[in-house]
Amino acid sequence: MTATNAATPDQPPRAVLDYPFETPPPTGEATEVAPGVLWIRMPLPFSLSHINLWAIADGGRWTLVDSGLRSPETAAAWRQLRDGALGGRDIERVVVTHMHPDHVGMAGWITRRTGCRLWMTRLEYLTCRVLVADTGRDAPEDGTRFYRRAGWDDDALEHYRARFGEFGKSTYALPDSYRRIVDGETFRIGEHDWRVVTGSGHSPEHACLYSPALKLLVSGDQVLPRISSNVSVFPTEPDADPLGDWLASLAKIKATVPDDVLVLPAHNLPFRGLHARLDELADGHARGLAALRERLSEPRRVVDVFTALFRRPIDSRGLLGMATGETLAHLNRLIAQGDATVEVDADGVAWYRASA
Repeated sequence: MTATNAATPDQPPRAVLDYPFETPPPTGEATEVAPGVLWIRMPLPFSLSHINLWAIADGGRWTLVDSGLRSPETAAAWRQLRDGALGGRDIERVVVTHMHPDHVGMAGWITRRTGCRLWMTRLEYLTCRVLVADTGRDAPEDGTRFYRRAGWDDDALEHYRARFGEFGKSTYALPDSYRRIVDGETFRIGEHDWRVVTGSGHSPEHACLYSPALKLLVSGDQVLPRISSNVSVFPTEPDADPLGDWLASLAKIKATVPDDVLVLPAHNLPFRGLHARLDELADGHARGLAALRERLSEPRRVVDVFTALFRRPIDSRGLLGMATGETLAHLNRLIAQGDATVEVDADGVAWYRASA
């Protein structure tokens, strides 16, 4: 999912972005943002209250990009769209940018009801299948060990155990086969070519779609105009460096996609100013790394350094997991750069310190 940007309290002026569409479409309706490209918005039951989805004219059919969270409200909105803005036309395929439930949650529902195919990158499809398979399982000991190492107390660990395996509750079962999309691939939707541009860090193999002719980039969560996607370390790969992957992905998109596109993000409003926003996202993480390293003048646990990265207090169990994952992403990046070290004490708690 998407979380508030990890950043220092003193923020520089935001990049000046252009928002040509000031009013989002109501749930169950759509707004055309380019010839044959419809903007759809679905509700989310979180502090981030919405997700943007896209329908692209595909001959006499539609290609959908992302599907919304599994919920009765989303299903009702899709039924309204089918008979309204989508004009009763069939669905050719559902392209899912990545495996988070607000993007993939209704994909199985749509593909089964319409007979269309699911298009995803391989790592996103397989990772989603693994996470859905965890539904109903007891929390693994590796996960408990991971969060204890970060400095969580017994109450927080019990909350983790109680909530483990909920991913599948927000996601319809995926179809048992899919059409793989790969980085650099170009395929036709209706009258225009679309190129796949992948990134990682927020998710394993996130797919953006770029149309040179339409000058559009469907960016999913890879580039958002007003918030920064959560970049986290998880118990399954505790030594990962997702922030390194994320920063490399931002640079790759800047080198691959020109600045004059209209960006169609998964959250907030469509915007112009891609390169300025990419620079701003990279700079925000650089400031976060510098602030975090400064806090490590003496050994500290993960839970001791949240204030170096987050402007708001981490005062709820829901925020604790995201904050821990993102803080570890920054700590692992510092270690990869040779700017920090870590030692684990006899109780299994990790203590981080800036390198001399």
